[in-house]
Amino acid sequence: MRFLHRLTEHFRASVRYKLLSMVLSPLLIVLPLLAALVLIWGNESYDRLVRYKISSDLIIAHEYFDRVVAGVGSNVENLAASNRIATAMRARIPEALRKLLIAAEDANKLDFLNILDAQGNLIAASNEQTRPAGFARWRIVQGATGGQSATAIDVFSPEQLAAISEQLRERASTPILPTTNAAPSARKDESRGMVIHCAAPIYDQEQRLLGILHGGLMLNRNLEFVDKINGIVYRDGSLPLGSQGTTTLFLDDVRIATNVRLFAGERALGTRVSQQVHDAVLGNGETWLNRAFVVNDWYVSGYKPIEDSMGQRIGMLYVGFLEAPFSAAKTIALAVIVLLFIAISVIGAVLSMKWAKAIFQPLERMNQTIVAVQGGSIAARVGKVKSRDEIGRLATHFDLLLDTLQQRNAELRRWADELDRKVADRTLELRRANQNLRDTQGQLIISEKLAAIGQLTAGVAHEINNPVAVIQGNLDVAREVLGAAASPVLQEMRLIDEQVNRIRLIVTKLLQFARPVDYAGYVEPIEIRGVLSDCLVLVRHLLREGDIEVIRIDRAARKIAINRGELQQVLINLIVNAIHAMPSQNGGGKLTLETRDVEHGAAISVKDTGRGIRPDDLPRIFTPFFTTKKRGTGLGLSISRSLVERYGGTITVASGEQGGAEFTVWLVARVAQDGNEIGMSVSSNAAVDTAHRG
Repeated sequence: MRFLHRLTEHFRASVRYKLLSMVLSPLLIVLPLLAALVLIWGNESYDRLVRYKISSDLIIAHEYFDRVVAGVGSNVENLAASNRIATAMRARIPEALRKLLIAAEDANKLDFLNILDAQGNLIAASNEQTRPAGFARWRIVQGATGGQSATAIDVFSPEQLAAISEQLRERASTPILPTTNAAPSARKDESRGMVIHCAAPIYDQEQRLLGILHGGLMLNRNLEFVDKINGIVYRDGSLPLGSQGTTTLFLDDVRIATNVRLFAGERALGTRVSQQVHDAVLGNGETWLNRAFVVNDWYVSGYKPIEDSMGQRIGMLYVGFLEAPFSAAKTIALAVIVLLFIAISVIGAVLSMKWAKAIFQPLERMNQTIVAVQGGSIAARVGKVKSRDEIGRLATHFDLLLDTLQQRNAELRRWADELDRKVADRTLELRRANQNLRDTQGQLIISEKLAAIGQLTAGVAHEINNPVAVIQGNLDVAREVLGAAASPVLQEMRLIDEQVNRIRLIVTKLLQFARPVDYAGYVEPIEIRGVLSDCLVLVRHLLREGDIEVIRIDRAARKIAINRGELQQVLINLIVNAIHAMPSQNGGGKLTLETRDVEHGAAISVKDTGRGIRPDDLPRIFTPFFTTKKRGTGLGLSISRSLVERYGGTITVASGEQGGAEFTVWLVARVAQDGNEIGMSVSSNAAVDTAHRG
């Protein structure tokens, strides 16, 4: 304690200690803090990178899995629609039917093919040992009796597998092995089968139902299937640093097809997933993108639930790669950075102390001179110093200052009086300017935030384009491969196309937000009613989740010239905000959407029955970065208003004392020379761009 007190006294009384502390503080405090920040940033960047990698791998694996499911359905449907099976059905020759089914089963690489009557009773089978197994209970078979082909993934019991083929029952039987971190379970064996199966109606030339073709492929021990996925996702050389990729198919939490290896090199069939992953994926239906313990080591893992025809979660699709090589490389890189910081700190401290010595010695002599003058020794001077820098010149001028100190005192007093008067005069001006300065500072902060977000959105838009290209490319490949067989899902493919295009439009908006002078919206006359209907389609899942009733009042007849995507972006933002204002646990609410013609344009109102907006928040509701949500950027309403104002309109808001809020989008139209109403153009650049496109 005494040592600390003495050190404090020395620090207070000596410029030497203060100067050394000032010089060494950046090296001993700032550099370690900077090193810590670099370590934290490095860890976070590494985590984001591996999560993005495993997310992309899981998307590719799931797309191939969906393609296999669709392929089984396509093969069965094409066979059911063929003339040869209809001819064989009319002939009613069991042996001929069985031979036809056997040949089709081999050609399409299926595990079974059965022909059922309209009640689901067995007529013929590719396996002569097949016996009735309650096929009519499957939902897809029930749908086929009504003329609707369907493909699904379902779990077959051991009895159902044995009724189809004893070989399938034996293949499905897998002993459950003790697995580290798995949930407690008394099960010793997994004998159920995960089967991709399809049911398609068979018609004659008069479109009379002759029967149902039911075929499928069991995924248990289908090692070719998981090896194919693993080969697609983790091609040779795609994983550096000695890591290895793995793929697994789970029935419930048991591995039924995998290329994960045990210690002896045997595939880890019958091992189970960890309880943490089980609860998240199978329990809560989440997609797992994180590290996980797989059999005997840690992997960067992606798990996605698999649902049956009833919408129940029955298993998981997994891809992952060994984490240890990546983690070791990260640790080495961060260790090198820390060592560099330490070396820089040590070298800098030594050099800084040498430089500091050349500074504090002249200062100490100046201090001794001051003490002597205060003691009455007027002749005391600093004298000549070796230093020729600012400190040396300061010592020289200090001696001159002592010579003229007395005569300057009177002048300083006069200046002090004048300064007091000027300070009094300026005080009033400073008070008046203070408020303007605060306002200017606030605007400057907002401008800096917007500039930073502009740079960030440009980077995000660039990264989004890569997965969008993968989605569009795989969709085009699916169309080309399926050909005419894609007709049952043409509507879904069209919707995917539309949403991919919408993503591209969103990316364009992000770039437009980052560099607004480089972009101008495409303007076209549109019907407000149609845009509003499209918006409701895109948010219908949120409406269902929130148990929200939608009330529409469509009275607008004018066509407004505006960019359709930008108007849709504004309306979806307002509708989603209204949905969030009406939480489902409070009984949902009512969403009222009204369109009407007004003088010189049209208006669109979005009204909710939520908690409303506080009067104190209303003046700031369109201010950038202002938000009342726990999560949110505070830019949605600001951007929406700027989009509408670009076309000469605006957005207003009203909130009642009893709750609820109403946002109104005012769109302005103008009259052309021929008397017809058309919308306002964005700008001269936008008008020229529209003319070129027209």
